[in-house]
Amino acid sequence: MQAVISAVAERKLLWLLVLVPILLVGAPMLHERQSVLFVLSVMAIIPLAALLSLATEQVAARTGDAIGGLLNATLGNLTELIIGLTALRAGEYLLVKASLAGAIVTNTLFMTGACFLLGGLKYHVQDFNNASTKLQMGLLFLAAFALLVPSALADMDSQALPGSLSVVIAIILLTTYGFSLVFTLGTHKKYFSSAAHEESHEHVWPVSAAVIVLLVTTLAVALVSEIFVESLTVASSSLGLTPAFVGFIVVAIVGAAAEMTSAFSAARKNRLDLSLGISFGSSSQIALFVAPVLVLLSYVLGPEPMSLQFWPGAIAMIFIATLTAALVTSSGHSAWFIGLLMLMIYAVFGATLFILPPAH
Repeated sequence: MQAVISAVAERKLLWLLVLVPILLVGAPMLHERQSVLFVLSVMAIIPLAALLSLATEQVAARTGDAIGGLLNATLGNLTELIIGLTALRAGEYLLVKASLAGAIVTNTLFMTGACFLLGGLKYHVQDFNNASTKLQMGLLFLAAFALLVPSALADMDSQALPGSLSVVIAIILLTTYGFSLVFTLGTHKKYFSSAAHEESHEHVWPVSAAVIVLLVTTLAVALVSEIFVESLTVASSSLGLTPAFVGFIVVAIVGAAAEMTSAFSAARKNRLDLSLGISFGSSSQIALFVAPVLVLLSYVLGPEPMSLQFWPGAIAMIFIATLTAALVTSSGHSAWFIGLLMLMIYAVFGATLFILPPAH
């Protein structure tokens, strides 16, 4: 573990890890000061995200970018899952659905666009494995249509989406996700290897140490996320924000902080395969795994079952984000201006949701 301690000592950002025990110990004493807890929880997630990024890079260096991206996306999505479960128990279904839609759009547009921008400013043109991105786009299109068609039909008929249909769709999405893992990591693994990139010699952690750090950091992120969600309602109301905006923008960005740190770092090292594996892999996992799981768990944890019926604006933004990502990644090359365009689209979504929130 000496290599881990040295890495923490060398990176000043990781010194903020001291906020994690302070937050966990001080949370009961600061119960009446939710705004303070909100700020502390956000600040505590930042170094945890950086440490999670560092440990994941160590594992990815030995397992390849495909598994590395999958591993990082899975661990990062634990935050979204915990946030969703906490809101689910409180019956905040609009917040849950907004955070799910926001996570998909944020990972697809904001994270990918920022990776293209950061990597493109350092390298003139970056290449990536087009086969892997096409598969992820196919999964996202499936999820978008699975959410779009039932919600659109229910809205046109002015009726609620039947619970049985939501369960059926959830099972279909989970089944698709399971077979996608078999396809990418099993039967066709060789087709999803990384495009050529510069080798790094900075990875010196033992695999066991990296795995231990990943597990401990993931647990810490989960605990801090609980405090973040509990303080979110009071802090957001004092700022005049709606639950839809908080879920779509704030929760999505904070929940994906760990993944973003890893994706941005990989893009700056010309490892765009790992960056896209994190961003698109996380988006597809949110749509095909986290959302269906929350629907099924709502029958046990929620005050009533939650459906997969989203408001029309959320469905439109998910579909546009998926279509945009598919178009800009079709060539297998990227540049900084492409990333800037994706960020502008995301900014339009954020401004629209802030000024024109959903009616329900």
